[in-house]
Amino acid sequence: MPGRSDQPNILFIQTDQLAPQCLGAYGGIAITPNLDRLAAEGVIYERAYCNYPLCAPSRFSMASGQLASRIGAFDNACEFPASIPTYAHYVRALGYQTCLSGKMHFVGPDQLHGFEKRLTPDIYPGDFTWTADWSLDRFPGATDSRAVTKTGICARSVQLDYDDEVTHKAVQEIYDIARSGDDRPFFLQASYTHPHEPYLCQQRHWNLYEGADIPPPSVPMLPDAENDAHSIRILKQHGLHGGEVPEADIMRARRAYYGMVSYIDDQVGALLAALEASGQAENTVILFTSDHGEMLGERGLWFKKTFFEPALRVPLILHAPGRMAPRRVAALCSLVDLVPTFASIASDGAWDGSVEPLDGADLTTLRADDGRAVHAELLCEGIKAPIFMIRRGRFKFITGGEDPDLLFDVDADPDERRNLAGDPVHAETVAAFAAETARLWDPDALSAQIVLSQQRRLLIRAAHDQGTRPHWDFQAPDTTEDRWFRGEGNYNDWAFDYLPVKGATP
Repeated sequence: MPGRSDQPNILFIQTDQLAPQCLGAYGGIAITPNLDRLAAEGVIYERAYCNYPLCAPSRFSMASGQLASRIGAFDNACEFPASIPTYAHYVRALGYQTCLSGKMHFVGPDQLHGFEKRLTPDIYPGDFTWTADWSLDRFPGATDSRAVTKTGICARSVQLDYDDEVTHKAVQEIYDIARSGDDRPFFLQASYTHPHEPYLCQQRHWNLYEGADIPPPSVPMLPDAENDAHSIRILKQHGLHGGEVPEADIMRARRAYYGMVSYIDDQVGALLAALEASGQAENTVILFTSDHGEMLGERGLWFKKTFFEPALRVPLILHAPGRMAPRRVAALCSLVDLVPTFASIASDGAWDGSVEPLDGADLTTLRADDGRAVHAELLCEGIKAPIFMIRRGRFKFITGGEDPDLLFDVDADPDERRNLAGDPVHAETVAAFAAETARLWDPDALSAQIVLSQQRRLLIRAAHDQGTRPHWDFQAPDTTEDRWFRGEGNYNDWAFDYLPVKGATP
């Protein structure tokens, strides 16, 4: 299907581990003028969630529009099958040129998944290095306590190196598209690793928060008697169980995190400036989100792998002036909604091209709380059986394995301190959630699939360690040499291949 002249470009900006409550659009204090502008001019989804609070499974679920368990995305080292269509495939079939700059955490030999071009390598391994193993009591690849104690100011980090390159390549691509002969609209994803830990930022971003009233965690580290079983496991996995992190360490890490969020805003600003300078801003829809949130010391927890609000919620802003009026949407939504949303934008709402049932819905038509639910999963290391979450209306239900059920009234109890699962007043609510869980998942069958997947991948990983190891990591082609004049053709034709300067005399 050829691209149509009325199809907008789509710029998809994704971050890693960005908690929405830090942003001004969600009541936070982060200094983010570019994101504030997108929010003021766009649609803010106030209750957006990820479907798996861990990087790779969340991204595979988001890209496919399906829950991670349906596509075998059990942990950070599960192969994302090339046979599963992604939003890049769907919009490409609708006439778009597709390009990726940055992190996607694809695992397996297919490192494109519908993108025609990929501008950077990934930052994480594309093989089975991080395979979970439920037969072990610990996971060697887990983040440890240094992420909380070694924080603050840095001159440079590998994350800064990577994300600077993501922006540089994406900005260049925006200009290259503008002066190319390809008249198809573009779908460009710029995907960053910030503000993922370690919590380190440069001096200029640290200075932005000098004297700022950065809020401390609302809920301190809980004693085991007041804590839930999964949180205790995660604290042990990260080496944080059994002792309070000093307040100075907590606040230093949180300040650095805010600095990292401001760094991300700078990258967004560079992308917006390129769109404006190249004359493509007015016809480009922008969607901004993250793969999951960040606990940031709440309940003594950091990072993700939990269903509490700070880790599960994500920012979601859809900027489409002239197409969608600015507003705030309170209805529940989640990242599996992105596939039908992108396809709807690409087809002016006429898309019906899914080849299989999807778990998401078109966000452009979502306005009021329509009673829909959000579903999420944990199937990775740190547990011994699948754990499931359902958020519907004011309630959040968490169940799985041998852990006691959890039920929270998130509206009345936003810190999720009062477990209502054993309260007779809420017995019918618990029963309804339990029935919905049984309809959606078969935990015994899923556990068997997960363990078999782990054992297969562990065997393959051991085999690959013998002899020549296959490399699935994507290496971006170096096209720099092709850009410069090498004596072929006419110099002036080459030199005057530039975008006109706005306002300049022709």
